[in-house]
Amino acid sequence: MRVCVVGAGHVGLVTAAVFADLGNDVVCLDIDQDKIAALQDGQVPIFEPGLSEMVLRNQGAGRLTLTSSYPEAVPGAEVVFLAVDTPTGSDGRADLTNLRAATAELAQHLSDEALVVVKSTVPVGSGSIVRTILEENCRPERAFEVASCPEFLREGSAVADCLRPDRVVIGCSDPETVAPLVRLYAPLERPLLFMDVNSAELVKYAANSFLAMRISFVNSIADLCEEMDADIGQVIKGISADTRIGGHYLSPGLGYGGSCFPKDTAALASFSAEAGCPFTIIEAVMEVNRQRIPRFIGRLHNVLGDLKGREIAVLGLSFKPDTEDVRESRSLELVQALLAEGARVRAYDPVAVPAARRVVRDVRYCSNAYEAADGADALVIATEWNEFKLLDLERMGDLLRQRIIFDGRNTYSPSEMKDLGFQYVSVGR
Repeated sequence: MRVCVVGAGHVGLVTAAVFADLGNDVVCLDIDQDKIAALQDGQVPIFEPGLSEMVLRNQGAGRLTLTSSYPEAVPGAEVVFLAVDTPTGSDGRADLTNLRAATAELAQHLSDEALVVVKSTVPVGSGSIVRTILEENCRPERAFEVASCPEFLREGSAVADCLRPDRVVIGCSDPETVAPLVRLYAPLERPLLFMDVNSAELVKYAANSFLAMRISFVNSIADLCEEMDADIGQVIKGISADTRIGGHYLSPGLGYGGSCFPKDTAALASFSAEAGCPFTIIEAVMEVNRQRIPRFIGRLHNVLGDLKGREIAVLGLSFKPDTEDVRESRSLELVQALLAEGARVRAYDPVAVPAARRVVRDVRYCSNAYEAADGADALVIATEWNEFKLLDLERMGDLLRQRIIFDGRNTYSPSEMKDLGFQYVSVGR
């Protein structure tokens, strides 16, 4: 099949690469000419396990083409995915500027009976907006169909998630109208869930907000553990053994971040209020998340006192491991809070330092964890990269001025850290 993917960001590029790898003729379009030029030169700007190899392999095989030209990308495509960014506006609502512009542009080049599929995360009712824009900009004789197929890709495992999704949600007026999309997903042999477009659009917000709710819930329980001398690890073990609950997204820490959870919870709260159904649970989830960094800074105060002039080493800058993404990163928020307290920060991350430099400049960025720790008053673990689990802690203790570690991700065993002579402050333990 010939497929066009509009948007070469995280979702768009992964989607394009995976469908090309399945044997389709895929054109990935992005109006950022610098990004496309880099991709054409074999430079994949996104750190995602397996993605670079997949992009290069399919470019070499001629199945994946990168372009910034709508006339080159859209004509002849049976399926056109819209995977453009829908950032959060100042009012918390999703900004559909990019979606509107992309739809209007591709409308002029659509082939007859093309299927336009919205993969971007969009508020309920956006499918109707896309249809209206297409009707206004397509030539009258052109027939087309609009569907919704929200993405559920996790950064750090996006390629695997795209190849082996739990389910494929398809919003449409009639399953027969999305036959090309069904054929496209058929090789994956995954469950297809058909529903109306509005319901499909809401599924993404409901799923991400539910997961965010689990994170804020377990963080609140962790706070209670700290006040009542309980162990959050033992509590999680007890509740996750209940098959109705399970253990997913029950890791206490600095709160959720990234490009999805903060944006999607804010959008759900916003359009729910507009609909006359205030989502008070999600508003509480967001407030709990906002308090994670101030509470953690308070724990540093309890041990170190005034932070002004203190040298603090921070390990981890991306919002989660296995990605360079620092959007809404709790780690970077922590760094900024430390700087605001007058602390001097030295930081290290396996891949996210270049991205972090563009956001926060008044930091000494280091080439490894040991350089960051050398001479610091305390060490903070802010992102749970695997390499931090394997640090030489004796060496780390010798480099620090004081053997103090604040662990925002519960990386180590408190008893083992005590045996090593560390003052070890973790979350909920």
